[in-house]
Amino acid sequence: MPPGKLKSPTRPRPPAPRLLFAATSDLVHDQRMQRICSSLQAAGYQVELVGWERPASGPLPAQSYRQHRLRGWFQQGKLFYLEYNLRLLGYLLRRRADAWCAVDLDTALPVWLRARLGGQPLVYDAHELFTETPEVVGRPAVRRAWRWVEAFVVPRARLAYTVGPALARVFEGRYGRPFAVVRNAARLRPAPAGAPAGGYVLYQGVLNVGRGLEALLDAMPLVRGRLVLCGEGDCSAGLRAQAARLGLLASGQVEFRGFVGPDALRAVTARAAVGVMLLENRGLSYYYSLANKFFDYVHAGIPQVLIDFPEYRALNETYDVAELVPDLAPATLAAALNRLLPGGDAARARQLAANCRRAAPHLSWEHEEKVLVGLYADLLGPPA
Repeated sequence: MPPGKLKSPTRPRPPAPRLLFAATSDLVHDQRMQRICSSLQAAGYQVELVGWERPASGPLPAQSYRQHRLRGWFQQGKLFYLEYNLRLLGYLLRRRADAWCAVDLDTALPVWLRARLGGQPLVYDAHELFTETPEVVGRPAVRRAWRWVEAFVVPRARLAYTVGPALARVFEGRYGRPFAVVRNAARLRPAPAGAPAGGYVLYQGVLNVGRGLEALLDAMPLVRGRLVLCGEGDCSAGLRAQAARLGLLASGQVEFRGFVGPDALRAVTARAAVGVMLLENRGLSYYYSLANKFFDYVHAGIPQVLIDFPEYRALNETYDVAELVPDLAPATLAAALNRLLPGGDAARARQLAANCRRAAPHLSWEHEEKVLVGLYADLLGPPA
């Protein structure tokens, strides 16, 4: 440096924008939020994810972002939502962020209030059309209350996105505002060469009302194979009792494995011969859904039996990875499953498995995270 010339001071690097996401899940099995938060953290944001610890919740897996779980007395019903919202608001008031994200409608009011108090933007991440879920749609008073919350919060969000194009169109039609789409796709991983001989029928996900699980159990006596269910939910006890009545537990044709962690679940999925996704038409949320298990089955390279709903039909017309069924009658389900199981149409099963392997790069989180990061860069600017 020439004599007498002062070195210009180094400008301090601005802090990374802080994002706080609030969900009612226990975070352990919430793969969508794990992907979202990991991608945004890797992009340079400081991310925190807040959830709810339940009595059966396992320890939080290590993540690149901050995690926190609230605790309380109630686990379901009106008292749970009241307690969760109060505890969440108390926690949010002690935190700082540059944007606040409500994951679904049941977190929206305290997140909106915190964003309003701090003068920061509100983000709405709709994993479903909450006011059209089976638990809500059949209860008029409850539905009216949640529709009021939706009508209050959604127009006030600076950024809003959901899991599929059909749900985005419903939101846009209701509120006249744009909804982006970030699909719940899986990350790219090496897929097995083909479905294993002797593999089983697999259902992965919560065991809740409207998932077609009762119909699936009724079909199993007609199916040449066994069924493995990974998950728990409100219908767990009833489904186990139904399987026992049908003699499916004693014969070993049905196995309930309970909650399975993400890494173990991928291994279970890879060993299956067929995946199932059999929602019932109990509201627009299910009818227009685009579930993560669709992508998980594709990435595992296994054929699927899917209910013939619009989003799945559109994707299957492009990629041909599944057999679509028009209804959940036992004979309908058994015929579709037997076609893809060992001893059925082996050529068709091999074709669908090959199509899965070709489709996986196009239906991957690697595509979706670019959309996600772009949305937050438009909202807050890219991290320095």
